[in-house]
Amino acid sequence: MEHTLFAVAKLFTTVLALLIAYQAYRGYQRHSSQLLLYVGLGFGLVGLGGLLEAALFELLRLSIFEAGFAAALVTAAGMLSILYALYAPNP
Repeated sequence: MEHTLFAVAKLFTTVLALLIAYQAYRGYQRHSSQLLLYVGLGFGLVGLGGLLEAALFELLRLSIFEAGFAAALVTAAGMLSILYALYAPNP
């Protein structure tokens, strides 16, 4: 039961992050704002980082440390992308 709740929670947060990423990408297409592309990429990576952790742990049977470390790297890359979009000068 604990693994089911874990999987549902990871899936829910991944769907939310990918929905935000999709909306940011649509905004990029509409307004040609490259910063929105970085926001979309960032949220996509944040969402996929959580899913990656679950997949590595449950499917590939990596240790929770290894799965968490890989997910943290992907999530950090996503956050750096969002941070860049927030602080970069608007071209």
